[in-house]
Amino acid sequence: MISAARTNKLQRGFTLIEIVMVLAIAAIVMGGAVGLMVASSDERVLRNISGEIELLAKRARTIAILNQTPYALEFRESVVRLLPLAQAGADLKKGELESEIASADSSRQINLDNGVEISIRRSNSEEWFNTKKNSVHVWRFDPDGLCEPISVRIALDKSWAEDTYHPLTATINDSVIEAR
Repeated sequence: MISAARTNKLQRGFTLIEIVMVLAIAAIVMGGAVGLMVASSDERVLRNISGEIELLAKRARTIAILNQTPYALEFRESVVRLLPLAQAGADLKKGELESEIASADSSRQINLDNGVEISIRRSNSEEWFNTKKNSVHVWRFDPDGLCEPISVRIALDKSWAEDTYHPLTATINDSVIEAR
């Protein structure tokens, strides 16, 4: 009688080359995912700051109209503040500025994180003015509802966002963002 049982000599499993190839592909996919997460993190920070500046601009316009007094946004190295135009741009000593920033109403200022830089471009200029080295830039809002047409550039490492504001509504008219 002949036996019906056969022995299968095929080996089951993966070769070392197949395992290495799968791990290499997984590493490439994970590297790309981490790169996208970092870029989206910068983009999220830029969009948040941009939205906060737009909100302050709308608030400045509204307060100026309601109080019939010119208001301003003051751009400094580490903060953007909403205050009456008469107080904006005052030359304060470092200790005085820090105490004012600490005591200010959080709905009237934006504290900028380390690494975030803001530059301003006036409507009649092609040059960007940085807010570094104790410089102060003032964006005026008149009681009739008008404001100066201005562009704000927010930079974080190699990523940046540029917002151009409408002079009648103080809202973002045009926005360009590049997150790297």
